Amino acid sequence: MSEISAMSARGNAPLVRLDPWAETDLDLLRRINAPEMTEHLGGPETEEKLLDRHRRYVGIDGEGTGQMFSVVLLPELQRVGVIGYWERVWRDETVYETGWGVLPEFQGRGIAVAAALAVVARARAERAHRYLHAYPSVDHPASNAVCRKAGFRFVAECDFEYPLGNAIRCNDWRVDLTANP
Repeated sequence: MSEISAMSARGNAPLVRLDPWAETDLDLLRRINAPEMTEHLGGPETEEKLLDRHRRYVGIDGEGTGQMFSVVLLPELQRVGVIGYWERVWRDETVYETGWGVLPEFQGRGIAVAAALAVVARARAERAHRYLHAYPSVDHPASNAVCRKAGFRFVAECDFEYPLGNAIRCNDWRVDLTANP
C-alpha cells in the first residue's frame, strides 16, 4: 500500500492510496473504458479485450516487472482511477512505462498527480530500472500536465503504437529513478 498527497491547482491536497489491482476491480476498469476516457488511446476496447486486460492487471506480480493499482481517494475510500507501471524495451533499454486514468467526475483535483507521485516512489523503491517513462498523446494536455507536475522531464516527441495497429504521436516524459527524490 502506498499513500501520498499532492496539491492541486485549487489548493486542495488529495490523499490517495494505491491498492494492488484485484479481481474486484473489473467494474472500475469498465468505467475507465468509456469513450471520453479512451479518446487519446484509440477508443474503448471490446469486452473480450477488456477481460484480457483485467487478467493481465491481476497477474502483474510487482516483483521487478511492475504492478497495476486502483487509485483510492481518501478518506472516502472511493476507487476513482487506475495507474500502474510495467516493463518495456525503449530505445534498446529496459525501462518502466506508466499510464493512468481518473474517472471524469474526479478529474481536475490533483488525484492523477498524487497517484503518479506514488507510482514513481513505488518504482524507485524496486531499484530495478533507471527510468520510468510516460507517453501521453501530444493532443492530451491534461496527461502532459500530470507528467510535468509529477516531476517527469520532457524528452522528445515520438511515434507510438497503442493499441497495436493504432499509431499516435506522443510526448516521451521520464523520471530518473536513481536520482534523489
